[in-house]
Amino acid sequence: MGKKTILLVDDEPDLTIVLKHNLQMEGYDVEVAYNGVEAIEKVKAKIPDAIVLDVMMPEKDGFEVCSELKNDEKYEDIPIIMLTAVSDHVSSTQYSHAHGMDMEADDYLAKPASPEQIIESLKSLLD
Repeated sequence: MGKKTILLVDDEPDLTIVLKHNLQMEGYDVEVAYNGVEAIEKVKAKIPDAIVLDVMMPEKDGFEVCSELKNDEKYEDIPIIMLTAVSDHVSSTQYSHAHGMDMEADDYLAKPASPEQIIESLKSLLD
């Protein structure tokens, strides 16, 4: 069984560096995309085993990316973990926890999620 590839999508370089390192230490291959448009391109180029997806991003947010992938039968089975800090400072119901679950994300973690939480979620989704 080869290494599993995780696509990490977040527009905060500091966070992606830490998460990428932690995921690699767990034995995952990690691809990084810094926005939703790039994320879709990377998925189409090489389907990852799972996606860790930030919600708040320029160009195309995490909900749009999740929706686009989950509504395409080629990609609908990829587990997606949504990361969001928005519940802290956005009152709009568009970014509520329930909305994230409606979006068919497979798991939903509030930022800042620890690398341990993310790895635990990935393991449960990939096993």
